[in-house]
Amino acid sequence: MEKQRVDILLVKQGLFDSREQAKRAVMAGEILGKNNERLDKPGEKIPVTTTLHMKGHKMPYVSRGGLKLAKALKVFDISVKDKTVLDIGSSTGGFTDVMLQNGAKLSYALDVGTNQLVWQLREDPRVVVMEQTNFRYSKLEDFTHGQPEFASIDVSFISLKLILPPLSKILIPGGEVVALIKPQFEAGKDKVGKHGIIKDHAVHKEVLEEVLSFAREDGFDILGLDFSPIKGGQGNIEFLVHLKLTGEPGKISEGVDIDQVLANADEELNHKG
Repeated sequence: MEKQRVDILLVKQGLFDSREQAKRAVMAGEILGKNNERLDKPGEKIPVTTTLHMKGHKMPYVSRGGLKLAKALKVFDISVKDKTVLDIGSSTGGFTDVMLQNGAKLSYALDVGTNQLVWQLREDPRVVVMEQTNFRYSKLEDFTHGQPEFASIDVSFISLKLILPPLSKILIPGGEVVALIKPQFEAGKDKVGKHGIIKDHAVHKEVLEEVLSFAREDGFDILGLDFSPIKGGQGNIEFLVHLKLTGEPGKISEGVDIDQVLANADEELNHKG
């Protein structure tokens, strides 16, 4: 079983934005692991499938990242009940956990990495583990337990412009998608600031316009847009988009307002104590 440092796992599972923050929490005795056992050494190596949480703040999902999809399902009024779903960039399994808890019949947990999915999901008969899989090259015949009816996307170091085209050939017609738009991986290198952080709202707006335009050209309607409730790695603001596959040049719903979403994100994530 592969092992990893506690502080690194805390960042990977989305509980903290940096190892320094994670270290402080561990040394303060705030981190619990298997069987609610307190972990007090940041450098201790534990199985990578261990679900970590903060004392007094047990997460409802196997990772904090699940909160992103949970918000999307709520604000976009999406039902995954009894559906076959595809989790692209599954990592530890936060999104898969959310979908299963919301009644999904089966989840394909797909990731380019390996040994990241937590044990409880790896052993769940409703989960089809597809590790070491680059979705850019995936085809419909790879999904042998039924065609995906819904897809979630949470990927890093790659643009959604490379993910949506293959997805349009795999998802059922009319299938819905929630994708996390990460400006730091969509904008040109010259527009990404120090330490990979984008603070310029003009860049955020440009990225959102480009991604939404690309999705429409690729046959997706834009049904909704909002900001992620938690910041991504290094403290970047990220965004949630709700898509529907039509196979024709997509339309954009009247309620989609990029400027309003940016203003709401700034107010909620940057100016709340």
